[in-house]
Amino acid sequence: MHHFQKITILMLSLILSLLMACSSTPSESGVATVSEPEAEKKEVFSSKTQLATFAGGCFWCVEAPFEDLDGVISVVSGYAGGKEKNPTYGDVSSGKTSHRESVQITFDPEVISYAELVDIFWQTYDPTDVGGSFFDRGTQYESAIFYHDAEQKKVAEDSKAKLDKSGKFSKPIATPVIKYTNFYAAEDYHQDYYKKNPTEYYAYRNGSGRDAFIKKHWPELSPKKYPAPSKTELKKTLNELQYEVTMEDATEFAFQNEYNGNKKAGIYVCIVSGAPLFSSADKYESGSGWPSFTKPIDARIIDKPIDKTLGMARVEVRSKLGNSHVGHVFFDGPAPTGLRYCMNSAAMKFIPKEEMEAAGYGDFIWLVE
Repeated sequence: MHHFQKITILMLSLILSLLMACSSTPSESGVATVSEPEAEKKEVFSSKTQLATFAGGCFWCVEAPFEDLDGVISVVSGYAGGKEKNPTYGDVSSGKTSHRESVQITFDPEVISYAELVDIFWQTYDPTDVGGSFFDRGTQYESAIFYHDAEQKKVAEDSKAKLDKSGKFSKPIATPVIKYTNFYAAEDYHQDYYKKNPTEYYAYRNGSGRDAFIKKHWPELSPKKYPAPSKTELKKTLNELQYEVTMEDATEFAFQNEYNGNKKAGIYVCIVSGAPLFSSADKYESGSGWPSFTKPIDARIIDKPIDKTLGMARVEVRSKLGNSHVGHVFFDGPAPTGLRYCMNSAAMKFIPKEEMEAAGYGDFIWLVE
């Protein structure tokens, strides 16, 4: 879409959003966002870095959901997959090039996996749309996953197949998995657009239909949906071990906990807030004595601060909505992530698959099958 056309749509969307505005501030995909001081930079855990490159229509809207994830070092809006060198926004948006608006993510694989990023990417746009994305039409706005190596290709293709099989959409997934060739960063004014121009950004998201589509197809993960009780209340509802683990960062005994040997199909939720944390499909026997998983259901509701207690540096895993300690993550796990989410049973509650619908977790059944 030409720049002046996009500005016109922005203005119309802004007017529409103001007319329909409510008192709450929008959040990405209905997922909880915890604001941090802009000057505060997350500490880097390891020296390892990898790249992930995605196209999902307007790059402003694909960039923002990845920005505040622990383990993500940078997210850059730009142009990928075309033959032309050094394209400009005017060139790409007008359809004069073979590039697609894209984002490139630099991440630490010891903190967050490529598979987790792919899981989030599917929830940022309409993966069934052919010929563009929402307001923006043309090949320059078509979606794509650009894989950087054979491992990323397998992860992306397996994830796509599972989503296609889930029946979440009435049409098949149209997003191709393509070999990465190049990426050019977009002009400075496109970077962090959601921070620099929040009013216009949210107006564009709402006006384009992107937010409505995401809300329709993906479950809400927010403090409103999964509120955390006060510590006073938790003292009354949790047993002593559950309270010490979640609120005081204690660790339960290995092999002497409720879920280490659990092989049933179902979902593991935060004992504090009820937010869905892990699927049994991602659980494996690590031999550690604690329930272990290759990845969480949604990394956006997981915090991973660096824990320097006990004279070592480890990555802690916390439930963002419960503001509670769950365990640690280590870079010694199996494929497809290489991570071992080593969790405390006392920090979670297991919901068997046959009870998930009645317990309000029906939207997550496809993840345990």
